[in-house]
Amino acid sequence: MDTVMTARPPQTLYVTIRRDELRQLREERELLMREVAHLQERLQQALPTEYRLPTTTKKALQN
Repeated sequence: MDTVMTARPPQTLYVTIRRDELRQLREERELLMREVAHLQERLQQALPTEYRLPTTTKKALQN
């Protein structure tokens, strides 16, 4: 027979990060976003025309 667990309220986790670490993470995120966009573009070029998605451009979020 299964054990019944009572629900607990969600807990908040607070994390401290230095500015240089945050800057590095943002730069890494931007690099990865550019790489994903590049790979998506290459994938679209590799697909036959009838399977390609319409081209759209998205602006990166500014934090």
